[in-house]
Amino acid sequence: MKRESINAVAQATEPGVFIDGAWRQGAGAPLELVDPCSAQPYARVSSASAEDVDEAVAAAERALRGWRSTSVAQRGERLERIAQGIEAHAGELVELQMRCNGKPRFEAELDVSDAAGTFRYYAQLCNEGHVVERAPVALPDAAFEADVRHEAVGVCALIVPWNFPLVTAAWKLAPALTAGCSVVIKPSELTPLAERALVDIVTAADVPAGVVNLVTGGREVGAQLASHRGVAKVSFTGSTAAGQAVMRAAAARMQRVSLELGGKSALIVFDDADLDEAVELAFNGAFFNAGQMCSATSRVLVARALHDAFIDKLVALARNAVVGAPHTADVRVGPLVSAAQRERVLGLLARGKEQGARVLCGGAATQDAGFFVAPTVCTSVAPDNVLWCEEIFGPVALVRAFDTEYEAIALANDSDYGLVATVVTADAARAARVSDACEAGTVWVNAPQVIFPQTGWGGRKLSGLGRELGPWGVRAYQEIKHVIRARTSATHSPQS
Repeated sequence: MKRESINAVAQATEPGVFIDGAWRQGAGAPLELVDPCSAQPYARVSSASAEDVDEAVAAAERALRGWRSTSVAQRGERLERIAQGIEAHAGELVELQMRCNGKPRFEAELDVSDAAGTFRYYAQLCNEGHVVERAPVALPDAAFEADVRHEAVGVCALIVPWNFPLVTAAWKLAPALTAGCSVVIKPSELTPLAERALVDIVTAADVPAGVVNLVTGGREVGAQLASHRGVAKVSFTGSTAAGQAVMRAAAARMQRVSLELGGKSALIVFDDADLDEAVELAFNGAFFNAGQMCSATSRVLVARALHDAFIDKLVALARNAVVGAPHTADVRVGPLVSAAQRERVLGLLARGKEQGARVLCGGAATQDAGFFVAPTVCTSVAPDNVLWCEEIFGPVALVRAFDTEYEAIALANDSDYGLVATVVTADAARAARVSDACEAGTVWVNAPQVIFPQTGWGGRKLSGLGRELGPWGVRAYQEIKHVIRARTSATHSPQS
């Protein structure tokens, strides 16, 4: 590590730009980072200027040729070192996630484990020969031979959100490096410290200077990076509105994009489900990370025979859940990330109540200090209610009864989004039918929202374009080229 420890990184107030292997102070206005548990500032990080962004892209362009010419095995060795570095600094990274996001310790530990596992998975793909960059193509004419090549797309902009900063950075960076791309990472201005720490680990893993660069800043920095002429591919995770802006900017040059955007997902509980298991899955699906998840299953559809008992148990669990700072005993729900996010959630709840929603518990801030909102359960939410239609990104669960399997599927799919779904039932045949019918990128059956690096991640409709993780994650950072060769000299040009 270039600095003494990742704890030291967390306390740093100046370096916000990493270009060509060196940290430096960005020329933009400094960012004040605020503790979501106390609403007090705890660090200042410099942000990038337009010139800093240009220099970061130029550094990535210079490093691209050398990195993509390294063997897949060499890339795999670096990725394994990064995984080991994350594990070696796990304790410090956990504390960093707790400080930046207010995550309870068990959530922060899952994030760090996920990040390490992602780099290790892609290292294994490299080392076991599963990343095939060139392969023969069978042709119907023996006079010709051909091969297909998967080549690094080029310099990639990785724009990372604030809700899972370390995890999302790993999901983008690991496959990009596997594919042979160089990158510029742009973390959220609210939570840049996790990515800064990750960059130090990458450097210690002997990834060449310029391959990984970082620019900190607000929307203007992300917009410049996403539309930069030197950037061949943008991988963006964030709101659907921001993703649409990225797509519009990319259209002028047909720039490649991967967009992991919003969600308004359903959890479907059938009448043969284990009630306690279903309630626990619903609680975690709506309230994990304080509901700040694109995959939050906030629309909870329950078979009418179980509805009342389900409501009673979910409301009791939500009311008794400990809401607080990361070190609070038995804490299950942390704060929202910012005052603006808290006000947005409370504003949506107020509008939802005006439109007829009934709040059974929660619905308000819980403490004077910090950005805490109580786990909230609502019923009587009409299909056109703002709470049912819009992504809330806060700890809010909406419960609605259904009478038939057909109705449940129709309600689940009646959304502009299509990221995930959860099905809870003891009937294997029904689980298969409903999973097939759900218009979502991922469906869990009787399972929590566990995500493996081996499985793809992404959604349909307004939930985005493309897939992250798995072998699809690598292909998202590559272009396809076919080379066709004549086996004979029958096509010689005539001699003069």
